[in-house]
Amino acid sequence: MERFDVIVIGFGKGSKVLTSALAAQGRRVALVEKSDKMYGGTCPNVGCVPTKFLVNRAEMARIKGFASFEEKAAFYAQSIRDKKELREKILGKMFNTFGGNPNITLYTGTAKFVSPKEIEISGKDFTATITADKIVIDTGSVPFIPPIEGLKECRCAYVSEGMLDLERLPKRLVVIGGGNIGLEFASFYRQFGSEVTVLQDLPEFFPNEDADVAAAVRETLAGQGIELVAGAKVLSVKNEGEGAVVRYAAGGEEKEAKCDAVLVSTGRVPNTRELNLGAAGVETTPRGAVAVDERMRRTVSGIWAIGDVAGSPQFTYISQDDARIVMDDFKGGGRTSAGRNVPYSVFLAPPLSRVGLTEKAALAKGYKIKTAVIPVTGLPRSHVLGKYTGMLKAVVDADSGLILGVALYCEESHEMINIVTLAMNEKISYTVLRDMIFTHPVMSEALNDLFAAVK
Repeated sequence: MERFDVIVIGFGKGSKVLTSALAAQGRRVALVEKSDKMYGGTCPNVGCVPTKFLVNRAEMARIKGFASFEEKAAFYAQSIRDKKELREKILGKMFNTFGGNPNITLYTGTAKFVSPKEIEISGKDFTATITADKIVIDTGSVPFIPPIEGLKECRCAYVSEGMLDLERLPKRLVVIGGGNIGLEFASFYRQFGSEVTVLQDLPEFFPNEDADVAAAVRETLAGQGIELVAGAKVLSVKNEGEGAVVRYAAGGEEKEAKCDAVLVSTGRVPNTRELNLGAAGVETTPRGAVAVDERMRRTVSGIWAIGDVAGSPQFTYISQDDARIVMDDFKGGGRTSAGRNVPYSVFLAPPLSRVGLTEKAALAKGYKIKTAVIPVTGLPRSHVLGKYTGMLKAVVDADSGLILGVALYCEESHEMINIVTLAMNEKISYTVLRDMIFTHPVMSEALNDLFAAVK
């Protein structure tokens, strides 16, 4: 049995950061990844990078203004092939970076606990048992597949990973699920040229956002030709020719949507099924995540979990921050996940970016607040880009002047939100952004106007 200083299960963003740092310190690390197609984790392979690559290509398709569906389909197919080539480059880079490090042993196989300090690995042509005093779990999450009649048998039903390899542009696409991932796919497939219907089970669109922000997003998506059906219960999915028929109930009626592809985007669940956690005494939460404290520790000594599998917000940069917390804990530090401001962006057209509390959440927590809402139309950068869709909203603590939350629905919001997050992390007054000198003409200078409107 080979002994290591640390075993890391899963090759995601957090484990990449953690493994690199440990190896640089001279520690011997075993890094275990089930698939040689997933080195680097979900984000660079079947998540953030390929989807945003296609978001960019979809915008190019819109600009090109192809006259026929055949032209659109050809451009889409080439974009998928280019995306696949990009992924292969990333995989090669990941393998070369970690496979050539003398302090890192990369195992490609399925890991399961034998005891709190022992891991058994089953690979394509080998088995091995390894041990370490410190074990970190970073196995991510997998798509949740709802129990819908006929869904498993549907020949043209995909989760997001499968859609990313589909070279045939669907003329009609049905998206089951109205969350961030489903809406992103709906948005860029619509720009590529697909007719898109989104079936959302919740009666309220974007229920975690304030009503004015949600309404602005919904109006834009509808204006782009995306059909949004809230309160839709999907009853069945049935093969029909090369496509499918999705039967659903909404508004007291049963309806059908015919399509060439079905995207199942109903959330993701922690990937723990093959880990044999019971052998290590590792408990899970009611949602299936590895139960950890604010330092990402399990109650079992010597075991940590990070990222999606630990129930953290499902963003690759949070997995990275979780890894920083674990590294700090290894050194006896006090860094925790408590009170993190987590920015995120939904890459629609334009993107919606948020950090902190909504107005309704701030009021529910008992804050006395001031707010501001401004349109995008008057911003100089909007005139430069020729894009006038969206709004910006801020929520401020009336007593302290600290920023409680911001929603930015506008072009380049995915860059702007990081400025606001920094201000929140450093606990500076909203007036600092109100009076800050920005270059011109950039979208970030809209923060001057937004915070000047706070009242």
